[in-house]
Amino acid sequence: MGDKVKPIPDDNRSAAPYLMCKGAAAALAFYEKAFGARVLEKIEMPGGVIGHAEVKIGDAFFMLAEECPMNGLKSPETLGGTSVTIHIYVEDVDALLARAVAAGAKVIQPIEDKFYGDRSVMLQDPCGHLWGFASRKENLTFDEIKKRSAALYGGCC
Repeated sequence: MGDKVKPIPDDNRSAAPYLMCKGAAAALAFYEKAFGARVLEKIEMPGGVIGHAEVKIGDAFFMLAEECPMNGLKSPETLGGTSVTIHIYVEDVDALLARAVAAGAKVIQPIEDKFYGDRSVMLQDPCGHLWGFASRKENLTFDEIKKRSAALYGGCC
């Protein structure tokens, strides 16, 4: 347990979600301001509509575009919700939370230190996408996490 705690774990895995947004141009501006996102590439259609954008938050890569309901590409706003949370480790989750709330993010689950060693928060962006952000605070083995879980939940769940 003497290892230095890294805010972003070495074994963090990445995925490339493709987000549909109602108002994708505004979504890009929000992600830049709230989450410190960097737009890598962007294709604008006539009228400024975002046809495709490639974005990074830290090392996490994702893509987004304006929703196109006639092609089945609908935003959470149009669908009435989402069942997916995009989870990203960041250096300072508290600082990200402050920026995100100031930019208009809604807090879904408040920031707290979790039994599995992360400090984390769940946010909803203005398009309705859910985001989980965390910073690793403790290096724990899976057995240590299971013991904490059993103590917290009484052996169930």
